[in-house]
Amino acid sequence: MKYRHARSAPRRGSSAPRRGSSAPRGSRVTTRIVRVAATAVAAALALTVSSCSLESTASGDTVKVVIGYQSKTINTVTAGTLLKAKGFLEQRLDALSKNGGTKYQVEWQDYDTGAPITAQMVAEKIDIGSMGDYPLLINGSRTQANERSQTELVSITGYNPKGALNMVVVAPNSPAQSIKDLAGQKVSASVGSAGHGTLVQALTRAGIDPKSGVEVLNQQPQIGSSALESGQVAALSQFVAWPGLLVFQNKAKLLYDGAELNVPTFHGVVARRDYAKQHPEVLNAFVQAQLDATDFIHKQPLEAAKIVADNSGLAQEVVYLYNGPGGTSFDATLKPSLISAFKDDVAYLKSIGDFADLDIDKFVDPTVLKQVYRDRGLNYDAESANAANPAPLTGTDALTNQPVNNPALASEIWFAGQDATQAAADPTSLLRAIKQARAQGKTVRVAYVPDAELGTRWFADKALWVRDGETYLPFTTSAAAQRYLAGHPSGVNVSYEQAVSEVRQ
Repeated sequence: MKYRHARSAPRRGSSAPRRGSSAPRGSRVTTRIVRVAATAVAAALALTVSSCSLESTASGDTVKVVIGYQSKTINTVTAGTLLKAKGFLEQRLDALSKNGGTKYQVEWQDYDTGAPITAQMVAEKIDIGSMGDYPLLINGSRTQANERSQTELVSITGYNPKGALNMVVVAPNSPAQSIKDLAGQKVSASVGSAGHGTLVQALTRAGIDPKSGVEVLNQQPQIGSSALESGQVAALSQFVAWPGLLVFQNKAKLLYDGAELNVPTFHGVVARRDYAKQHPEVLNAFVQAQLDATDFIHKQPLEAAKIVADNSGLAQEVVYLYNGPGGTSFDATLKPSLISAFKDDVAYLKSIGDFADLDIDKFVDPTVLKQVYRDRGLNYDAESANAANPAPLTGTDALTNQPVNNPALASEIWFAGQDATQAAADPTSLLRAIKQARAQGKTVRVAYVPDAELGTRWFADKALWVRDGETYLPFTTSAAAQRYLAGHPSGVNVSYEQAVSEVRQ
Protein backbone atom coordinates (compact mmCIF):
# COMPACT_ATOMS: atom_id res chain seq x y z
CA MET A 1 0.00 0.00 0.00
CA LYS A 2 1.59 3.23 -1.10
CA TYR A 3 0.88 6.24 1.07
CA ARG A 4 1.20 9.93 0.50
CA HIS A 5 0.00 13.02 2.25
CA ALA A 6 -2.35 14.74 -0.15
CA ARG A 7 -2.80 18.42 -0.81
CA SER A 8 -6.15 19.69 0.38
CA ALA A 9 -8.80 19.15 -2.27
CA PRO A 10 -11.38 21.84 -3.10
CA ARG A 11 -14.09 22.04 -0.44
CA ARG A 12 -17.03 21.79 -2.81
CA GLY A 13 -20.12 20.60 -0.96
CA SER A 14 -18.20 19.68 2.15
CA SER A 15 -19.09 20.59 5.68
CA ALA A 16 -17.79 23.62 7.53
CA PRO A 17 -14.03 23.47 8.18
CA ARG A 18 -12.79 22.53 11.63
CA ARG A 19 -9.56 23.08 13.48
CA GLY A 20 -6.96 20.66 12.21
CA SER A 21 -8.92 19.77 9.06
CA SER A 22 -6.26 20.51 6.45
CA ALA A 23 -4.20 17.50 5.49
CA PRO A 24 -0.45 18.10 5.99
CA ARG A 25 1.64 18.57 2.86
CA GLY A 26 4.71 16.45 2.41
CA SER A 27 6.75 14.46 0.00
CA ARG A 28 5.41 11.28 -1.48
CA VAL A 29 6.06 8.32 0.73
CA THR A 30 6.59 5.03 -1.00
CA THR A 31 8.93 3.26 1.40
CA ARG A 32 8.30 2.85 5.10
CA ILE A 33 4.89 3.52 6.59
CA VAL A 34 6.44 4.61 9.84
CA ARG A 35 7.25 7.99 8.27
CA VAL A 36 3.55 8.53 7.53
CA ALA A 37 2.50 7.80 11.09
CA ALA A 38 5.23 10.00 12.54
CA THR A 39 4.28 12.88 10.24
CA ALA A 40 0.59 12.55 11.15
CA VAL A 41 1.28 12.77 14.88
CA ALA A 42 3.76 15.63 14.48
CA ALA A 43 1.35 17.57 12.30
CA ALA A 44 -1.46 17.04 14.78
CA LEU A 45 0.71 18.47 17.53
CA ALA A 46 1.57 21.53 15.46
CA LEU A 47 -2.06 22.09 14.51
CA THR A 48 -3.43 22.02 18.00
CA VAL A 49 -0.79 23.16 20.46
CA SER A 50 -1.66 26.83 20.06
CA SER A 51 -5.23 26.24 21.24
CA CYS A 52 -4.19 24.36 24.38
CA SER A 53 -1.79 26.74 26.10
CA LEU A 54 -3.29 26.23 29.59
CA GLU A 55 -2.25 23.24 31.63
CA SER A 56 -5.03 20.97 32.90
CA THR A 57 -4.21 21.46 36.56
CA ALA A 58 -5.83 23.05 39.56
CA SER A 59 -5.60 26.84 39.61
CA GLY A 60 -6.47 28.24 43.00
CA ASP A 61 -9.82 26.73 43.94
CA THR A 62 -10.62 25.76 40.33
CA VAL A 63 -9.76 22.45 38.68
CA LYS A 64 -9.68 22.45 34.89
CA VAL A 65 -10.51 19.42 32.75
CA VAL A 66 -9.93 19.45 28.98
CA ILE A 67 -12.05 17.09 26.89
CA GLY A 68 -11.10 16.11 23.35
CA TYR A 69 -13.98 14.91 21.18
CA GLN A 70 -15.07 14.52 17.57
CA SER A 71 -18.43 16.12 16.86
CA LYS A 72 -18.88 14.32 13.53
CA THR A 73 -17.81 10.90 14.82
CA ILE A 74 -21.27 10.20 16.08
CA ASN A 75 -20.54 6.91 17.83
CA THR A 76 -18.69 8.96 20.43
CA VAL A 77 -21.62 11.30 21.09
CA THR A 78 -22.24 9.96 24.60
CA ALA A 79 -18.73 11.17 25.48
CA GLY A 80 -18.76 14.13 23.11
CA THR A 81 -21.40 16.01 21.14
CA LEU A 82 -24.50 14.90 23.04
CA LEU A 83 -22.72 14.95 26.40
CA LYS A 84 -21.51 18.50 25.78
CA ALA A 85 -24.86 19.77 24.49
CA LYS A 86 -26.82 18.37 27.42
CA GLY A 87 -24.35 19.65 30.01
CA PHE A 88 -24.36 16.39 31.94
CA LEU A 89 -20.69 16.65 32.94
CA GLU A 90 -20.99 20.24 34.09
CA GLN A 91 -24.06 19.30 36.14
CA ARG A 92 -22.17 16.46 37.80
CA LEU A 93 -19.21 18.69 38.59
CA ASP A 94 -21.43 21.51 39.84
CA ALA A 95 -22.94 19.05 42.30
CA LEU A 96 -19.45 18.42 43.66
CA SER A 97 -18.89 22.16 44.08
CA LYS A 98 -21.91 22.78 46.26
CA ASN A 99 -21.41 24.10 49.77
CA GLY A 100 -18.18 25.92 48.91
CA GLY A 101 -16.31 22.98 47.45
CA THR A 102 -13.74 22.97 44.67
CA LYS A 103 -14.83 24.65 41.46
CA TYR A 104 -14.44 22.93 38.10
CA GLN A 105 -13.90 24.33 34.61
CA VAL A 106 -14.61 22.19 31.55
CA GLU A 107 -13.00 22.96 28.19
CA TRP A 108 -14.25 21.11 25.10
CA GLN A 109 -11.99 20.75 22.04
CA ASP A 110 -13.44 19.44 18.79
CA TYR A 111 -11.35 17.52 16.23
CA ASP A 112 -11.98 15.57 13.04
CA THR A 113 -10.02 12.43 13.96
CA GLY A 114 -8.39 10.82 16.97
CA ALA A 115 -4.79 11.64 15.97
CA PRO A 116 -4.73 15.26 17.20
CA ILE A 117 -6.44 14.22 20.43
CA THR A 118 -3.67 11.70 21.01
CA ALA A 119 -1.03 14.30 20.18
CA GLN A 120 -2.50 16.64 22.76
CA MET A 121 -2.64 13.89 25.36
CA VAL A 122 1.04 13.15 24.72
CA ALA A 123 1.66 16.85 25.35
CA GLU A 124 -0.48 16.64 28.53
CA LYS A 125 -2.90 19.21 27.07
CA ILE A 126 -6.01 16.99 26.98
CA ASP A 127 -7.15 14.97 29.98
CA ILE A 128 -9.99 12.85 28.60
CA GLY A 129 -10.67 11.96 24.98
CA SER A 130 -12.77 9.67 22.81
CA MET A 131 -11.87 7.95 19.54
CA GLY A 132 -12.14 4.72 17.54
CA ASP A 133 -10.45 1.42 18.25
CA TYR A 134 -7.44 1.77 15.94
CA PRO A 135 -6.70 5.34 17.12
CA LEU A 136 -7.03 4.03 20.67
CA LEU A 137 -4.20 1.59 19.97
CA ILE A 138 -2.01 4.43 18.77
CA ASN A 139 -3.06 6.51 21.76
CA GLY A 140 -2.00 3.85 24.23
CA SER A 141 1.27 3.22 22.41
CA ARG A 142 2.23 6.88 21.99
CA THR A 143 1.35 8.05 25.50
CA GLN A 144 2.99 5.26 27.50
CA ALA A 145 6.55 6.61 27.20
CA ASN A 146 5.88 9.41 29.70
CA GLU A 147 4.35 8.68 33.09
CA ARG A 148 2.40 11.97 33.05
CA SER A 149 0.92 11.32 29.61
CA GLN A 150 0.10 7.62 30.02
CA THR A 151 -3.53 6.87 29.28
CA GLU A 152 -6.03 4.17 30.13
CA LEU A 153 -9.13 2.96 28.31
CA VAL A 154 -11.93 3.50 30.79
CA SER A 155 -15.16 2.88 28.86
CA ILE A 156 -16.77 2.19 25.49
CA THR A 157 -19.09 4.72 23.86
CA GLY A 158 -20.61 2.66 21.02
CA TYR A 159 -19.81 -0.46 19.04
CA ASN A 160 -20.95 -2.74 16.24
CA PRO A 161 -20.40 -6.47 16.73
CA LYS A 162 -19.62 -7.05 13.04
CA GLY A 163 -17.68 -3.93 12.14
CA ALA A 164 -20.35 -1.90 10.29
CA LEU A 165 -19.14 1.42 11.70
CA ASN A 166 -16.50 1.68 8.96
CA MET A 167 -17.20 1.59 5.22
CA VAL A 168 -15.69 2.21 1.79
CA VAL A 169 -17.61 4.37 -0.67
CA VAL A 170 -17.06 5.25 -4.33
CA ALA A 171 -18.52 7.85 -6.67
CA PRO A 172 -22.15 7.27 -7.73
CA ASN A 173 -21.08 6.49 -11.30
CA SER A 174 -18.14 4.28 -10.36
CA PRO A 175 -17.95 0.93 -12.18
CA ALA A 176 -16.44 -0.71 -9.08
CA GLN A 177 -18.52 -3.61 -7.76
CA SER A 178 -16.30 -4.97 -4.99
CA ILE A 179 -13.21 -4.11 -2.97
CA LYS A 180 -11.11 -6.03 -5.52
CA ASP A 181 -11.86 -3.37 -8.10
CA LEU A 182 -9.77 -0.86 -6.13
CA ALA A 183 -6.50 -2.63 -7.02
CA GLY A 184 -4.05 -0.11 -8.43
CA GLN A 185 -6.32 2.84 -7.54
CA LYS A 186 -5.98 5.84 -5.23
CA VAL A 187 -8.00 5.62 -2.02
CA SER A 188 -8.51 8.39 0.54
CA ALA A 189 -8.28 7.44 4.21
CA SER A 190 -7.06 8.93 7.47
CA VAL A 191 -3.99 6.81 8.19
CA GLY A 192 -4.23 5.38 11.68
CA SER A 193 -8.01 5.75 11.84
CA ALA A 194 -10.64 3.04 12.22
CA GLY A 195 -11.63 3.57 8.59
CA HIS A 196 -8.06 2.96 7.49
CA GLY A 197 -7.84 -0.19 9.61
CA THR A 198 -10.93 -1.56 7.90
CA LEU A 199 -9.42 -0.81 4.49
CA VAL A 200 -6.24 -2.69 5.37
CA GLN A 201 -8.20 -5.75 6.52
CA ALA A 202 -10.59 -5.67 3.55
CA LEU A 203 -7.77 -5.46 1.02
CA THR A 204 -5.88 -8.27 2.71
CA ARG A 205 -8.89 -10.57 2.66
CA ALA A 206 -9.46 -9.73 -1.01
CA GLY A 207 -5.93 -10.85 -1.82
CA ILE A 208 -4.60 -7.32 -2.43
CA ASP A 209 -1.30 -6.44 -0.79
CA PRO A 210 -2.19 -3.49 1.49
CA LYS A 211 1.36 -2.13 1.14
CA SER A 212 1.52 -1.99 -2.65
CA GLY A 213 -1.87 -2.87 -4.09
CA VAL A 214 -3.40 0.61 -3.73
CA GLU A 215 -2.12 4.13 -3.11
CA VAL A 216 -3.56 5.65 0.04
CA LEU A 217 -3.84 9.41 0.29
CA ASN A 218 -3.64 10.34 3.95
CA GLN A 219 -6.48 12.87 4.26
CA GLN A 220 -8.90 14.16 6.84
CA PRO A 221 -12.48 12.93 6.20
CA GLN A 222 -13.88 16.11 4.71
CA ILE A 223 -10.83 16.59 2.46
CA GLY A 224 -11.18 13.01 1.25
CA SER A 225 -14.87 13.60 0.61
CA SER A 226 -14.00 16.50 -1.69
CA ALA A 227 -11.30 14.40 -3.35
CA LEU A 228 -13.83 11.68 -4.09
CA GLU A 229 -16.32 14.17 -5.47
CA SER A 230 -13.71 15.78 -7.73
CA GLY A 231 -12.42 12.43 -9.01
CA GLN A 232 -8.98 12.69 -7.42
CA VAL A 233 -9.48 9.34 -5.70
CA ALA A 234 -11.39 6.21 -6.66
CA ALA A 235 -12.71 5.53 -3.17
CA LEU A 236 -12.97 6.84 0.38
CA SER A 237 -12.55 4.59 3.41
CA GLN A 238 -13.81 6.24 6.59
CA PHE A 239 -15.60 5.83 9.89
CA VAL A 240 -19.13 6.96 10.70
CA ALA A 241 -20.82 9.20 9.88
CA TRP A 242 -18.94 10.01 6.66
CA PRO A 243 -20.00 7.04 4.49
CA GLY A 244 -23.66 7.45 5.41
CA LEU A 245 -23.50 11.21 4.96
CA LEU A 246 -22.05 11.02 1.44
CA VAL A 247 -24.52 8.35 0.35
CA PHE A 248 -27.42 10.32 1.82
CA GLN A 249 -26.25 13.38 -0.13
CA ASN A 250 -26.09 11.32 -3.34
CA LYS A 251 -22.36 12.01 -3.55
CA ALA A 252 -21.34 8.37 -3.18
CA LYS A 253 -22.51 4.78 -3.16
CA LEU A 254 -21.45 2.06 -0.78
CA LEU A 255 -18.82 -0.35 -2.11
CA TYR A 256 -17.75 -2.21 1.01
CA ASP A 257 -19.62 -2.70 4.27
CA GLY A 258 -17.21 -3.17 7.19
CA ALA A 259 -19.59 -5.78 8.58
CA GLU A 260 -18.22 -8.18 5.95
CA LEU A 261 -15.16 -8.51 8.18
CA ASN A 262 -17.38 -9.78 11.01
CA VAL A 263 -14.96 -8.24 13.52
CA PRO A 264 -16.22 -5.93 16.28
CA THR A 265 -15.33 -2.27 15.96
CA PHE A 266 -15.88 0.30 18.66
CA HIS A 267 -15.17 3.76 20.02
CA GLY A 268 -14.05 4.40 23.54
CA VAL A 269 -12.88 6.87 26.19
CA VAL A 270 -9.29 7.30 27.32
CA ALA A 271 -8.07 9.31 30.30
CA ARG A 272 -4.60 10.38 31.39
CA ARG A 273 -3.71 8.27 34.40
CA ASP A 274 -1.83 11.12 36.08
CA TYR A 275 -4.83 13.44 35.82
CA ALA A 276 -7.21 10.72 37.02
CA LYS A 277 -4.94 10.08 40.00
CA GLN A 278 -4.88 13.76 40.92
CA HIS A 279 -8.61 14.29 40.32
CA PRO A 280 -10.41 10.94 40.62
CA GLU A 281 -13.70 12.72 41.27
CA VAL A 282 -13.53 14.32 37.80
CA LEU A 283 -13.12 11.00 35.97
CA ASN A 284 -15.90 9.51 38.07
CA ALA A 285 -18.16 12.45 37.19
CA PHE A 286 -17.28 12.06 33.51
CA VAL A 287 -18.20 8.37 33.44
CA GLN A 288 -21.40 9.13 35.36
CA ALA A 289 -22.23 11.82 32.81
CA GLN A 290 -21.47 9.43 29.94
CA LEU A 291 -24.04 7.02 31.33
CA ASP A 292 -26.49 9.92 31.68
CA ALA A 293 -26.03 10.60 27.96
CA THR A 294 -26.34 6.90 27.15
CA ASP A 295 -29.64 6.70 29.01
CA PHE A 296 -30.87 9.78 27.14
CA ILE A 297 -30.03 8.38 23.71
CA HIS A 298 -31.82 5.14 24.59
CA LYS A 299 -34.95 6.85 25.91
CA GLN A 300 -35.21 9.75 23.45
CA PRO A 301 -33.39 8.71 20.26
CA LEU A 302 -35.11 11.19 17.93
CA GLU A 303 -34.49 14.12 20.25
CA ALA A 304 -30.89 12.97 20.74
CA ALA A 305 -30.43 12.79 16.97
CA LYS A 306 -31.74 16.34 16.61
CA ILE A 307 -29.37 17.63 19.28
CA VAL A 308 -26.39 15.90 17.67
CA ALA A 309 -27.40 17.14 14.23
CA ASP A 310 -27.76 20.72 15.45
CA ASN A 311 -24.35 20.61 17.11
CA SER A 312 -22.39 18.73 14.45
CA GLY A 313 -23.79 20.10 11.20
CA LEU A 314 -24.80 16.60 10.09
CA ALA A 315 -28.25 15.83 8.70
CA GLN A 316 -30.58 14.48 11.37
CA GLU A 317 -31.53 11.60 9.09
CA VAL A 318 -27.87 10.55 8.95
CA VAL A 319 -27.39 10.87 12.70
CA TYR A 320 -30.50 8.78 13.34
CA LEU A 321 -29.27 6.08 10.95
CA TYR A 322 -26.47 5.34 13.40
CA ASN A 323 -27.75 6.74 16.71
CA GLY A 324 -31.31 5.44 16.35
CA PRO A 325 -32.63 2.10 17.70
CA GLY A 326 -31.12 -0.90 15.99
CA GLY A 327 -28.07 1.11 14.94
CA THR A 328 -24.94 1.51 17.02
CA SER A 329 -24.92 -0.36 20.34
CA PHE A 330 -24.40 2.38 22.91
CA ASP A 331 -23.06 0.36 25.82
CA ALA A 332 -20.24 1.61 28.06
CA THR A 333 -19.07 -1.80 29.29
CA LEU A 334 -15.65 -3.09 28.24
CA LYS A 335 -16.93 -6.36 26.83
CA PRO A 336 -14.55 -9.34 26.56
CA SER A 337 -15.43 -9.70 22.86
CA LEU A 338 -14.37 -6.12 22.17
CA ILE A 339 -11.14 -6.42 24.13
CA SER A 340 -10.32 -9.68 22.36
CA ALA A 341 -10.78 -8.00 18.97
CA PHE A 342 -8.75 -5.06 20.25
CA LYS A 343 -5.82 -7.37 20.98
CA ASP A 344 -6.03 -8.82 17.48
CA ASP A 345 -5.82 -5.28 16.08
CA VAL A 346 -2.31 -4.84 17.47
CA ALA A 347 -0.99 -6.38 14.23
CA TYR A 348 -2.40 -3.34 12.42
CA LEU A 349 -0.47 -1.06 14.74
CA LYS A 350 2.74 -2.83 13.76
CA SER A 351 1.88 -2.63 10.06
CA ILE A 352 1.68 1.16 9.90
CA GLY A 353 4.76 2.18 11.80
CA ASP A 354 7.35 1.79 14.51
CA PHE A 355 5.02 1.86 17.49
CA ALA A 356 5.98 0.62 20.91
CA ASP A 357 4.38 -2.60 22.13
CA LEU A 358 1.12 -2.02 23.98
CA ASP A 359 -0.03 -4.29 26.78
CA ILE A 360 -3.80 -4.24 26.24
CA ASP A 361 -4.57 -5.80 29.61
CA LYS A 362 -2.74 -2.97 31.38
CA PHE A 363 -4.17 -0.32 29.06
CA VAL A 364 -7.79 -1.35 29.71
CA ASP A 365 -8.98 -0.33 33.17
CA PRO A 366 -12.70 -0.70 34.01
CA THR A 367 -12.20 0.20 37.69
CA VAL A 368 -14.00 3.54 37.59
CA LEU A 369 -16.73 2.25 35.28
CA LYS A 370 -17.44 -0.68 37.59
CA GLN A 371 -17.64 1.67 40.57
CA VAL A 372 -20.10 3.90 38.72
CA TYR A 373 -22.24 0.88 37.87
CA ARG A 374 -22.30 -0.13 41.54
CA ASP A 375 -23.20 3.42 42.57
CA ARG A 376 -26.13 3.34 40.14
CA GLY A 377 -27.30 -0.09 41.33
CA LEU A 378 -26.41 -1.76 38.02
CA ASN A 379 -24.88 -5.18 37.45
CA TYR A 380 -21.72 -4.54 35.45
CA ASP A 381 -20.83 -8.19 34.87
CA ALA A 382 -24.30 -9.03 33.57
CA GLU A 383 -24.36 -6.07 31.19
CA SER A 384 -20.82 -6.75 30.04
CA ALA A 385 -21.78 -10.32 29.13
CA ASN A 386 -24.89 -9.23 27.20
CA ALA A 387 -24.12 -8.96 23.48
CA ALA A 388 -27.56 -7.72 22.41
CA ASN A 389 -28.10 -4.15 21.29
CA PRO A 390 -29.43 -2.36 24.41
CA ALA A 391 -31.76 -0.28 22.21
CA PRO A 392 -33.32 -2.54 19.58
CA LEU A 393 -35.98 -1.28 17.20
CA THR A 394 -39.34 -2.40 18.57
CA GLY A 395 -43.00 -1.50 18.26
CA THR A 396 -46.09 -2.71 16.41
CA ASP A 397 -46.40 -2.99 12.65
CA ALA A 398 -49.12 -0.51 11.64
CA LEU A 399 -50.25 -2.67 8.69
CA THR A 400 -50.24 -6.14 10.22
CA ASN A 401 -50.62 -5.23 13.90
CA GLN A 402 -47.80 -7.70 14.54
CA PRO A 403 -45.01 -7.04 17.05
CA VAL A 404 -41.73 -5.73 15.68
CA ASN A 405 -39.26 -7.89 17.56
CA ASN A 406 -36.75 -9.39 15.13
CA PRO A 407 -33.58 -7.23 14.92
CA ALA A 408 -32.63 -8.89 11.63
CA LEU A 409 -35.86 -7.66 9.99
CA ALA A 410 -37.12 -4.67 11.98
CA SER A 411 -37.50 -1.60 9.76
CA GLU A 412 -38.51 2.01 10.35
CA ILE A 413 -40.23 4.87 8.51
CA TRP A 414 -40.02 8.55 9.35
CA PHE A 415 -42.77 10.51 7.64
CA ALA A 416 -42.29 14.20 6.88
CA GLY A 417 -43.87 16.52 9.40
CA GLN A 418 -44.06 13.89 12.15
CA ASP A 419 -42.19 13.81 15.45
CA ALA A 420 -42.35 10.03 15.73
CA THR A 421 -41.40 7.13 13.51
CA GLN A 422 -43.37 4.06 12.43
CA ALA A 423 -41.97 0.56 12.85
CA ALA A 424 -42.38 -2.25 10.33
CA ALA A 425 -41.93 -5.94 11.07
CA ASP A 426 -39.75 -6.47 7.99
CA PRO A 427 -38.56 -4.69 4.82
CA THR A 428 -41.42 -6.05 2.71
CA SER A 429 -43.96 -4.64 5.15
CA LEU A 430 -42.06 -1.35 5.11
CA LEU A 431 -42.45 -1.16 1.32
CA ARG A 432 -46.20 -1.81 1.67
CA ALA A 433 -46.50 0.94 4.28
CA ILE A 434 -44.66 3.39 2.04
CA LYS A 435 -46.86 2.50 -0.94
CA GLN A 436 -50.00 3.01 1.15
CA ALA A 437 -48.69 6.29 2.58
CA ARG A 438 -47.93 7.66 -0.87
CA ALA A 439 -51.48 6.85 -1.96
CA GLN A 440 -52.66 8.92 1.00
CA GLY A 441 -50.48 11.85 -0.01
CA LYS A 442 -47.88 11.38 2.69
CA THR A 443 -44.18 12.01 2.11
CA VAL A 444 -41.46 9.78 3.49
CA ARG A 445 -38.67 11.79 5.07
CA VAL A 446 -36.44 8.73 5.38
CA ALA A 447 -36.79 4.97 5.87
CA TYR A 448 -34.35 2.45 7.33
CA VAL A 449 -33.93 -1.27 6.68
CA PRO A 450 -31.42 -3.91 7.82
CA ASP A 451 -29.16 -5.52 5.22
CA ALA A 452 -30.55 -9.02 4.56
CA GLU A 453 -27.12 -10.64 4.83
CA LEU A 454 -25.16 -8.60 7.37
CA GLY A 455 -27.88 -6.81 9.34
CA THR A 456 -26.39 -3.35 8.82
CA ARG A 457 -28.98 -0.60 9.25
CA TRP A 458 -29.17 1.41 6.01
CA PHE A 459 -31.30 3.86 4.04
CA ALA A 460 -34.13 2.03 2.26
CA ASP A 461 -33.90 4.17 -0.88
CA LYS A 462 -30.11 3.68 -1.10
CA ALA A 463 -30.25 -0.08 -0.60
CA LEU A 464 -29.98 -2.57 -3.46
CA TRP A 465 -33.18 -4.60 -3.59
CA VAL A 466 -33.83 -8.19 -4.62
CA ARG A 467 -37.30 -9.66 -5.13
CA ASP A 468 -37.56 -13.36 -4.32
CA GLY A 469 -41.16 -14.49 -4.71
CA GLU A 470 -43.31 -12.18 -2.56
CA THR A 471 -40.37 -11.18 -0.37
CA TYR A 472 -38.19 -8.11 -0.89
CA LEU A 473 -34.66 -8.13 0.44
CA PRO A 474 -32.44 -5.04 0.85
CA PHE A 475 -28.64 -5.13 0.65
CA THR A 476 -26.07 -2.45 1.42
CA THR A 477 -23.71 -3.36 -1.43
CA SER A 478 -23.78 -4.86 -4.89
CA ALA A 479 -21.43 -7.61 -3.74
CA ALA A 480 -23.88 -8.63 -1.00
CA ALA A 481 -26.80 -8.74 -3.43
CA GLN A 482 -24.80 -10.82 -5.87
CA ARG A 483 -23.88 -13.31 -3.16
CA TYR A 484 -27.56 -13.79 -2.43
CA LEU A 485 -28.51 -14.16 -6.09
CA ALA A 486 -25.76 -16.72 -6.63
CA GLY A 487 -27.46 -19.00 -4.14
CA HIS A 488 -31.07 -18.09 -4.98
CA PRO A 489 -31.72 -18.27 -8.73
CA SER A 490 -35.35 -17.30 -8.13
CA GLY A 491 -34.29 -13.82 -7.02
CA VAL A 492 -34.13 -10.81 -9.34
CA ASN A 493 -32.72 -7.30 -8.93
CA VAL A 494 -35.27 -4.50 -8.61
CA SER A 495 -34.90 -0.79 -7.92
CA TYR A 496 -36.29 0.77 -4.77
CA GLU A 497 -39.02 2.58 -6.71
CA GLN A 498 -39.89 -0.61 -8.55
CA ALA A 499 -40.14 -2.49 -5.27
CA VAL A 500 -42.48 0.12 -3.80
CA SER A 501 -44.60 0.16 -6.94
CA GLU A 502 -45.05 -3.57 -7.38
CA VAL A 503 -45.22 -4.83 -3.78
CA ARG A 504 -48.61 -6.38 -3.07
CA GLN A 505 -50.74 -4.87 -0.34
